[in-house]
Amino acid sequence: MMSKKNGSRDFTWLIHIAIWAVIFSTPLFSPRPGHPLHGGVDYARFIPTFISFLVIFYANYLFLIKKYLYKKDFGLFILWNILLIAVVSLLVHLSFKFFVPMGPEGQMPPGSIQGPGPRPGPGHGPRPPELQMPHKEIFDKIGHLGRNTLIYIGIVSVAIALKMTERWYKDENKRKEMEKATAEAELAALKSQVNPHFLFNTLNNIYSLIQIDQDKAQEAVHDLSGLMRHVLYESERPTVPLASETAFLQDYIKLMSMRCSPDVRLEINLPETPSDIQIAPMLFLPLVENAFKHGIADGEESFIKVDLHEEGGFVSCLVENSNHPKDDRDRSGSGIGIQNLCRRLEMLYPGNHSFEYGTAQDVYRCLLRINTTNPDTSKT
Repeated sequence: MMSKKNGSRDFTWLIHIAIWAVIFSTPLFSPRPGHPLHGGVDYARFIPTFISFLVIFYANYLFLIKKYLYKKDFGLFILWNILLIAVVSLLVHLSFKFFVPMGPEGQMPPGSIQGPGPRPGPGHGPRPPELQMPHKEIFDKIGHLGRNTLIYIGIVSVAIALKMTERWYKDENKRKEMEKATAEAELAALKSQVNPHFLFNTLNNIYSLIQIDQDKAQEAVHDLSGLMRHVLYESERPTVPLASETAFLQDYIKLMSMRCSPDVRLEINLPETPSDIQIAPMLFLPLVENAFKHGIADGEESFIKVDLHEEGGFVSCLVENSNHPKDDRDRSGSGIGIQNLCRRLEMLYPGNHSFEYGTAQDVYRCLLRINTTNPDTSKT
């Protein structure tokens, strides 16, 4: 994670360097009549201006925005920028006056922020004193100050826009990471509920089988060990082959049917040669568990129908059973299977599944269809 953040930060600074390099070289590609390229003295006068841009931009980008604007201290933010612009403007003016030489015949090159004072006539040097107009000089100074201030305000605005955009992206990435971590934790919790729920129902079935046929009960314990291997290892993977899930269901139905009396009619239709299509594990188990739990009643005619098949990129699982709801004294399984399944489907296959369940004419019916052509089962 740190290397990814460092790489993003380095890329941002490379963009900064590229943009400033373009701005720094702009005067070289701004020809004027008689001067195809600026260079020498002309270009030297642009350097203080360029440096002032950097100072205004990075003073805001690296310090003032974070210290004042993020905290909504707008008054201090504006005050510090007024002081900063005033100081920078003064330093640029002094650099023009004392350190940077004038261009040929006292001319100011275009592209630089000109210091205050009257502009000399092109090609004629400074105007004679009798031709200078004091009022015009004042207006020139005011105009110069206004232009410079607008430029610096524009630079501050760009710094604010960039910093706020970066902050929004960082906050958005943090929000997405937190949502992903929360979803993964919830999904792991849901999967952890499936395992004990499955074990509870299976042990309850074996306990009942002991009273009927101890030999079958011993065989059931042996079969349970194979099922537990699938639950402990295969179910920890984000997806498993449909063939693996089909084999697990077949073994589970075999185990649960050991205690079924001749009055129970089982109709099981599982694909004989399922494809290697990947699917999230343990999705069909709650449907079959629910059927054996609520579809069988001692001394009453009962039936369970399970139909699992593939069609056109969809995996469909239809489970129907006679409806024999348990009373409040029977808390086996605690009834969390269907609710757990609904939540897992919402997280694993959002917009790529349909799930219908309910009772009609004393038949409880569940139909789950999953679109396997565009699933998002990368969560663990």
